[in-house]
Amino acid sequence: MRSALLLPALLLLAPPTRGEGIADQLKWNFQARTRAESRNNTFDFNSAKNSVTDDTFVLARVRLGVEWQPDEWVRIALQGQDTREAFSKRPNVPLQNGAEGDDSFDLRLASIEIGKPTGLSVKAGRQVLMYGDERLVGPLEWQNFSRTFDAVKLHYQAQTWWLDAFTSSVVRIRRSQFNVSDWINNSASRNQFFSGLYFSSKAIPFQTTDLYAFHLHEENTAGTSNFVTFGTRHKGDPTKLRGWDYTVELVGQVGQLSGKSLTAYAYHLEGGYNWLKSPWKPRLAIEYSAGSGDSNPNDGHAHTFQNLFPTNHPPYGFMDLFSWQNMQNLALRLAANPTPKTKTTLDFHSFWLTTTGDAWYRANGTTTVRPISPNANSHAGCELDLTVSTKLTPHLDLLLGYSHFFAGAYLAATGPSDDADFGYCMLTLNY
Repeated sequence: MRSALLLPALLLLAPPTRGEGIADQLKWNFQARTRAESRNNTFDFNSAKNSVTDDTFVLARVRLGVEWQPDEWVRIALQGQDTREAFSKRPNVPLQNGAEGDDSFDLRLASIEIGKPTGLSVKAGRQVLMYGDERLVGPLEWQNFSRTFDAVKLHYQAQTWWLDAFTSSVVRIRRSQFNVSDWINNSASRNQFFSGLYFSSKAIPFQTTDLYAFHLHEENTAGTSNFVTFGTRHKGDPTKLRGWDYTVELVGQVGQLSGKSLTAYAYHLEGGYNWLKSPWKPRLAIEYSAGSGDSNPNDGHAHTFQNLFPTNHPPYGFMDLFSWQNMQNLALRLAANPTPKTKTTLDFHSFWLTTTGDAWYRANGTTTVRPISPNANSHAGCELDLTVSTKLTPHLDLLLGYSHFFAGAYLAATGPSDDADFGYCMLTLNY
């Protein structure tokens, strides 16, 4: 989007607020994040093979940004980002063999917002889009380079509700080149445009009620995709429900996917209890998620739910083995805060394929684990996730985690079926 490239000029042209210099109005932000990861069998479930993805490596990310509000009605944001992957056997090319790769200092954010934050405003430029629990649209912050969009977004804020209307194109990571979306890449073959309406209300005092509709247009060698994702999300507030909470999200899709007619669905059901008066503030919850699959890929109709642009890392296991499509996930979650600055979580997931006539899709929604095996058992396996996060100083956070995947009958029926392990340690410095 051309406006993303013109914003540095706007920093010089916008008039300063009376009585203040530009230097007094600038708010700088800085983040340095380092994560060491160790993975074994997370891609091939085969202990007999020393894959390039069975490795220990380090991921580093640095962000430097500035926000400027020269007037109550004008807000400008710029942020650059540099990401690196070190000590890895994988190619340092983003997304190859699951790699985070190297992406030298590039433009992550560049936006101007005009309007009243408590009323009507419009935001244009490179920005983050995130809605609800990010099961469909989110920045995927776990990923080293994360996700942004070149977008124009109209926002209206009322006392008990708000509404967003946007049109956008996702920014593609290009190693050693300026990262661009299809809006500013005239040679792009995808011609991708992602638009939506998102409405959120607190008219019901004890819950947040969301309604949304997203439209995706994209062209590729398989054909043109044009489909609408519509849904609703209802999230209970434990402080108003005597410790109880719940989430219900129901989603449908209709349209065209790569030349086929598309009808698909997904849903998420969750209920939990919070011991609000306990010093450790424990929470125990059970949840069930499902996304439709396509049992007959040759009939000219598509039924695999399309996960759009989600943050899949937290909801379906920290090993990132599943997306919200052709899957069923039963999960039990326990969380507690042993100290005011420390949080621990223990999650147990059990996964099935909705239909073995379709593939097992990883968190990116495109990479598959095994070739389609219609006669295999549908149980993919179980995952145990343990995390500990703590604030070491006001600006420094530490996250430790370990995950183990217990291979299920589906893997045993389709090839190597060894268990997988994933461990990590992450330090994040924020100013």
